[in-house]
Amino acid sequence: MSQNFRNTKSFEPISSELESIGKKIADSAFTVHRELGPGLLEKVYEICFCHELSKRGLKYKRQVDIHVVYDGLTFEEGLRLDVLVENAVICELKALENVNPVWEAQILSHLKLTNKRLGYLINFNVTNIGNGIKRFVM
Repeated sequence: MSQNFRNTKSFEPISSELESIGKKIADSAFTVHRELGPGLLEKVYEICFCHELSKRGLKYKRQVDIHVVYDGLTFEEGLRLDVLVENAVICELKALENVNPVWEAQILSHLKLTNKRLGYLINFNVTNIGNGIKRFVM
């Protein structure tokens, strides 16, 4: 992963390529939720979500370590993101009933630490997945 907290570009529009990836990510989440519904473990949703990403021609990495650069040193332990799509978009998956504000802080931190612009927080434990998908742009 790249240097921490480099210049953010939050006022620049997201590229059409990232928008296209984002639409496929949302579509994958909708498909998984339609087929499985709420109530399963996060790991099950992660496996099925990644399968749907593959079907849409997207490459992904699961459980990616995030390196933290501090005082000229790189620390490799401690932080991990759920799914990195096309080496560009971070997806944090959840399967919990109660929404925790820490999740939003988590994905924002992951975006900053990796210098990525687009991320999705997807909670599959909802009756309507539209209410479970939140998009973040840096």
